[in-house]
Amino acid sequence: MTSEVEDVYTMPDLLFIQESEEAYRNPTEVKMSQIVLPCHANHCGELSVGQLLKWMDSTACLSAERHAGCSCITASVDDIHFEHTIGVGNVVNIIAKVNRAFTSSMEVGIIVTCEDLYTDRQWKVCHAFATFVARRTEAGKVQLKQAVPRTQMEQMEYSLAAERRRMRLIHAEIITDLLSSSTAQLGECQEYQEAVPAERTRVESVELVLPPHANHQVSTFGGQIMAWMENVATIAASRLCNAHPTLRTIDMFHFRGPSHIGDRLVLKAIVNNAFKHSMEVGVCAEAYQGGEPLRHINSAFMTFEVLDSDRKPRTLPRIRPEPVDGKRRYQEAIARKKIRLDRKYIISCKQTEVPLSVPWDSSNQMYLSYNNVSALKLMDTRNNWVLTSEKNKVRLYTLEENHMLCFKVEMHVSVAAEQTFHLLSDLRRRKEWDRHYEECEVIIQADEEDTLYRVATPSVSKGRKGQDFILLASRRKPCDARDPYLIALRSVTLPTHPPTEDYTRGEVLCAGFTIWEESSSVTKITYYNQATPGVLPYISTDIAGLSSSFYSAFSACSHFLEANKDSPAALPPSALRHNSDTTVSLQEEQ
Repeated sequence: MTSEVEDVYTMPDLLFIQESEEAYRNPTEVKMSQIVLPCHANHCGELSVGQLLKWMDSTACLSAERHAGCSCITASVDDIHFEHTIGVGNVVNIIAKVNRAFTSSMEVGIIVTCEDLYTDRQWKVCHAFATFVARRTEAGKVQLKQAVPRTQMEQMEYSLAAERRRMRLIHAEIITDLLSSSTAQLGECQEYQEAVPAERTRVESVELVLPPHANHQVSTFGGQIMAWMENVATIAASRLCNAHPTLRTIDMFHFRGPSHIGDRLVLKAIVNNAFKHSMEVGVCAEAYQGGEPLRHINSAFMTFEVLDSDRKPRTLPRIRPEPVDGKRRYQEAIARKKIRLDRKYIISCKQTEVPLSVPWDSSNQMYLSYNNVSALKLMDTRNNWVLTSEKNKVRLYTLEENHMLCFKVEMHVSVAAEQTFHLLSDLRRRKEWDRHYEECEVIIQADEEDTLYRVATPSVSKGRKGQDFILLASRRKPCDARDPYLIALRSVTLPTHPPTEDYTRGEVLCAGFTIWEESSSVTKITYYNQATPGVLPYISTDIAGLSSSFYSAFSACSHFLEANKDSPAALPPSALRHNSDTTVSLQEEQ
């Protein structure tokens, strides 16, 4: 009997789809199945999210420990969006596996599905990525072995894990900067009649950590702490709406310190802000033993909705914040809502649903950069490319999938990989070898890894206007020897650079270079492009086999790289500064 799957799985979920035709099974994979009993549910007959979080954490921890060979603790959990609730009598299926291991930490991917035993229906509930840290042993710090990807899907998640790790490491700093810049623009809090005082939603509760709440190393399970935090957050949300709320989202959070058996955990929650159909609840967990001062364990932001009889979100009452700190939390919740929407819109949606040109600004820079690099990595992990033509060891491949035509060009050069990376990273030099780059100017140097360019290309046919593109170029150095250098390109929009009458505005969905070091002096370069209507005219004759202009361009690229292989590295982006008209000029290094 076959199962009916209600939801189409998105890209992160593909990692866990069962490959029944293959005998291979990831050695770190751990499965848990639990039938939902009344003791696991709330008064609405739905599985408590706190209980689900405990099961997810336990499954992921067992996967991490299977790989590490020692005990592990939860360090962080990325955003979790709960798509469906789970009723009593349903079966919860959880699968966890290690996507990638770093020095002493590892990323574990988790997917939760629900199964109705009576109708044989299955549907996705949520997916998550958690980071676990291997605990020190008596011999000292743990050095984790590499997780070796064996399937295309594992290779994809292995590659993306490095980009997700980068985002985690800068997440707190980026969020702080965005909140300070966003709240400064919001002004005073808006007053509403009949608003509910935020003080009414305040909750404080204490829990004693007992042996059942901890692992064999006497550290409190991260999932148990999350469950207690979800409990007080639900109470706070209920006090605002006088109804049972449904948890929809938990923002990315980090455990700031350990908790152990014997700790008293003080949990505090308050509604920070209420919007039309959702509310944000802030939760804090602190620990102490005896007369010692409180230790900050964790803070989290949870988004709740209240559903009506048709399972549609109800309109919520407004909140009246407390003076000073309450108003700060109120304004920060507004800023976080925008960040949350950007994150969900840019990162979570399927690649085919991402618009060609997304507006760029400093608030979504981190997520656009992530999307840019991830899209290129996804193309790089595909293994069903078809060789279309080859000339003097320059190969052109094509791939048609989901009504999208992609192509890649592959070649080797006798230039060091790092030098190749520096030379190709600066798009202003591309016109030295690519005749399609007529003009290229830097618009904004966002940071050391992200640059916005305007590129103008000549017309492909006589009498027509040329095209121009506003491109975000994101560059990445390898995380370790298993990663390539990356230069990812995609179109964005900027209000300062609207389309003009002189050019037709073109768009690039995904393009860029992967640069692999094969030896100290030999480098493999692969150029990828997901062909859009604006790009297709430039390469259509090559793909049809009527021309080999691609060879001319990449042969010129090879000559350009070899002619400059001993030249000084490009000026670092930190030496680039904004002019008042948002263009960038070079400054001499002091």
